[in-house]
Amino acid sequence: MSSVFSPRLLLQWLGSLVLILLLVWSGFAPYDRITWLMEVLPVLIVLPLLWWTKHRYPLTQLLYLLIFWHCIVLIVGGAYTYARVPFGFMLQQWLELDRNPYDKIGHFFQGLVPAIAAREILWRGAYVHSTRMLNFLILCVVLAISASYELIEWGAALALGQGADEFLGTQGDMWDTQSDMFLALLGAISALLLLGKLHQRQLNALRSGASAT
Repeated sequence: MSSVFSPRLLLQWLGSLVLILLLVWSGFAPYDRITWLMEVLPVLIVLPLLWWTKHRYPLTQLLYLLIFWHCIVLIVGGAYTYARVPFGFMLQQWLELDRNPYDKIGHFFQGLVPAIAAREILWRGAYVHSTRMLNFLILCVVLAISASYELIEWGAALALGQGADEFLGTQGDMWDTQSDMFLALLGAISALLLLGKLHQRQLNALRSGASAT
């Protein structure tokens, strides 16, 4: 009975409820329906997947939290389109930029979250025994994901034509693809440098708990 009402499970329920409510809000009257669907599709896939695997392959609390915030970034971007998110206009004014930078936050998270996810999978599976090789492979995974996403954007541009502008969110930046991948790389490096020790402690605790059961 105690496991049913554990703080960990309650947080998961609360986080899922918040994301579902945000999805409903964002889908009520998005700026562009097709863009909204493409942006929130990862959330629609990941959320049920996390609940399906929460017993057989529970994740660290850090990874759950990062996924939660990444989902929020995607949902908000889907509701307004990345080039029109109000918070992005605030950043643009504060930093005196010539474009709305909200999409760069999304690409930073596109490196930050997969880096911790890749670290968790590689470490728990004991696929790599060298820390240097582990970090190298994590960066490779993140860059591969980022490049794959840019290919998806390219495919969307070819399929939708002018209608893909809202999804691409380039805002006239000829180096948008390169800067997107660079932000993902920065996100991955930040994850390894700033969150690596915390993540390792949670991984060790997760392994100890699994061994005890």
